[in-house]
Amino acid sequence: MALVVICGQPCSGKSKAALCLSEALKDLESKPNVRIIDETSFHLDRNQTYAEMTSEKNLRGVLRSEVDRSLSKDNIIIVDSLNSIKGYRYELWCLARAAGIRHCVLFCDVEETHCRKWNTERREKGGISYNDGIFEDLVRRFERPDRRNRWDSPLFELWSFKDGIEKSSPAITDLVSYITKKVDSKTRDVKILQPTIATQSARFSEANSLYEMDRATQEVTSAIVEAQSLAMGGPVTGLSISHDLPTVSISRLVGLPELRRLRKTFIKLTGQSSLSGPPPPSDADSAKRMFIDYLNREFGSG
Repeated sequence: MALVVICGQPCSGKSKAALCLSEALKDLESKPNVRIIDETSFHLDRNQTYAEMTSEKNLRGVLRSEVDRSLSKDNIIIVDSLNSIKGYRYELWCLARAAGIRHCVLFCDVEETHCRKWNTERREKGGISYNDGIFEDLVRRFERPDRRNRWDSPLFELWSFKDGIEKSSPAITDLVSYITKKVDSKTRDVKILQPTIATQSARFSEANSLYEMDRATQEVTSAIVEAQSLAMGGPVTGLSISHDLPTVSISRLVGLPELRRLRKTFIKLTGQSSLSGPPPPSDADSAKRMFIDYLNREFGSG
């Protein structure tokens, strides 16, 4: 049915807004299926998550993947997170477009001083809060939504500090009306995103890439295990998987559990890098070449 992206500064009332929105939707006679996707769903510590750019990027990848799996024309998905980077909001908008559903942004607009005060109060009460350094860094990097951007539109603004956060807050009631309103050929004030050939092809390409990567890395792993068995526990140097691929050189015995762990890590890293960079390889040879290069670096053989 819809994807609702909640964004705002840290400690601006986003989680309370998500709960109020969820309750307002569940109060409807139609009783739509509503799900909130947030950091606590994955038992993530916010200070550890936002301490480094790598872990923060991993969080966005986890949330994005969960949103992608959950979107359907029968569910309303609420993404409760900072969603502070406009490029990331664009990625979420693309997911909604590919699913052919409605999309909107709920912006908890609160001045930094009030957010900072709320963060301090939470810490003093033993609640979930941000470390001062992390809080200031997130505030500095926040990119305000702009209704002129298609991925930030329609934009519903909730002034959490001035007006409070309730199910009856104007921004929430207007949003509920927007994502649940019945539409027909004459409706002009509600936009249901339509998937394009490009987005549909991208989804097929992504699924195909994951299949090829899984199959290719398994073949490389099996070849290493077999070569080590033939070498009777000795080093495996110059193992050729194929004539047009780099050779695998392992100076020590590597057990199957370690190979499986490296394979799993490689697939995860490749999938995460594709969120903001090029897509993962869609053919077996490219996937094998990347995996072999990765293994050689891990084993220190260049």
